[in-house]
Amino acid sequence: MMKTCSIEGCGKPSRSRGWCRGHYWRWSVHGDPLLGTTGFGEAQRYYREVVLAYDGDECLFWPFSKAGKGYGHVYADGRMQYVHLLVCKETHGPAPSPLHEAAHSCGNGRLACCTKRHLLWKTRSENHADKHIHGTMLRGNTHPRSKLTDQNVRLAKLMAGSHTQEAIAKKFGVSRSTISLAVNGKTWAHLTDGRLPQ
Repeated sequence: MMKTCSIEGCGKPSRSRGWCRGHYWRWSVHGDPLLGTTGFGEAQRYYREVVLAYDGDECLFWPFSKAGKGYGHVYADGRMQYVHLLVCKETHGPAPSPLHEAAHSCGNGRLACCTKRHLLWKTRSENHADKHIHGTMLRGNTHPRSKLTDQNVRLAKLMAGSHTQEAIAKKFGVSRSTISLAVNGKTWAHLTDGRLPQ
């Protein structure tokens, strides 16, 4: 039988020192497994009484824990789940297919918006098209892991006719495969305007 966290009322699986991952983390940061916590059941109560009851048009931002990409999450049905996904299911029923995602019409998903009027089931391509409209699609310079800039890629494409990919990669301090993908349009495909670097 699986052991649960020794904190009264928690019920999550025990990981270290008899606590769940969250209580152990709070102990390691604050020296006490109960410091820096939300009261037990408070997030679930907020979800039921505030989020599901909210019928406004403005973004309602989830004030509790968030996943790595900024989307709100809450413990429900024995596991952590995305709030916007739960709201979309509650409002529109189950996803029409496994290819559908809970998409934000407001563009504020990464800010943990959970307004039911802003959520619809959309395919990944429809969701990405919305991100382009909102300006929230991470690509090119806006992607946090990008090692090149739009200007670098345009210059690399110009250089590709007279330099090896290895030489271009060395100039920009990236791998040859990064340059190959960029100059062949496998990445940075949005650079189709043909403008030369300034």
